[in-house]
Amino acid sequence: MKRISLTQHLVEEQRLHNTIPAELRLLIEVVARACKTISHAVGKGELGDVMGSAGSENVQGEVQKKLDVISNEILLLANEWGGHLAAIASEEMEAIYPIPNRYPMGEYLLLFDPLDGSSNIDVNVTIGTIFSVLKAPEGMKNPTEKDFLQPGSKQVAAGYAIYGPQTMLVFTTGNGVQGFTLDREMGSWIMTERDMHIPDDTSEFSINASNARHWYPPVKRYVDELLAGQTGPRGKDFNMRWIASMVADLHRILTRGGIFMYPADAREPDKPGKLRLMYEANPMAFVIEQAGGAATDGKQRIMDIQPDKLHQRVAVFIGSKNEVERVTQYHNT
Repeated sequence: MKRISLTQHLVEEQRLHNTIPAELRLLIEVVARACKTISHAVGKGELGDVMGSAGSENVQGEVQKKLDVISNEILLLANEWGGHLAAIASEEMEAIYPIPNRYPMGEYLLLFDPLDGSSNIDVNVTIGTIFSVLKAPEGMKNPTEKDFLQPGSKQVAAGYAIYGPQTMLVFTTGNGVQGFTLDREMGSWIMTERDMHIPDDTSEFSINASNARHWYPPVKRYVDELLAGQTGPRGKDFNMRWIASMVADLHRILTRGGIFMYPADAREPDKPGKLRLMYEANPMAFVIEQAGGAATDGKQRIMDIQPDKLHQRVAVFIGSKNEVERVTQYHNT
């Protein structure tokens, strides 16, 4: 593959499809640059005094790691001054972050999970950053939480960075999914995956099986069929993979197929799920759908859900199209 930089791809994409105006290109480049900084901090580990707990909790009541706080700060500081954003929302912050008055206000809204899978930080397992970009409502002067409450179908860009043996940036602007690998010596993002595609069928699934006793009947029925293997109703064997990092699990699925499930369950029947709609489910659904996959909450397409709050939770069934459709059908019968 010809070595194409991130900037060259964004410029050529604008020429071809007219979907990446200058402000959006700048926004994607700034997010990519921030992810490069986060990758460096993650890679230093104990040498950079970034490991362990920050001694605080986020808005969800989850204990924050030092790298959660550092990554959130990196993304905020990188994006506030460029003039491309009106406001920012983060999984780690209760309220939105309006762009300070000393900087010009742009036309986009940025949401992110600064460090997905952070429970894996201290054991050196792959983690990542997830981001979503929305257009600010027409005529908006003072951004509020309500301005962010748009269905995922309104996203103009979304993607993730994955900090593994290689650091990669994977994203979509609505014309397929492209993957870039960080050339650490040059400091450049170079395209290494073009038009990524998920197979419709798969023999791999991802779910936290320790919660099996709490699953609702449709999920139990579906997973039991997978576990029955060749002698069961599916007539073939399935493998289970579970990393407990959504970015890592979905990157594997994007690369070779599979289905990732994080269902609601009977432990907290009043909660529709564990993952956050705005910071995790919507951006990943956009990427996966653009790669030919599907994403539902068990009942409906995730990107059709009208959010009613910033930190809304949702059940997630995402990945290879035929498997997502099957488990969704079990929920709807």
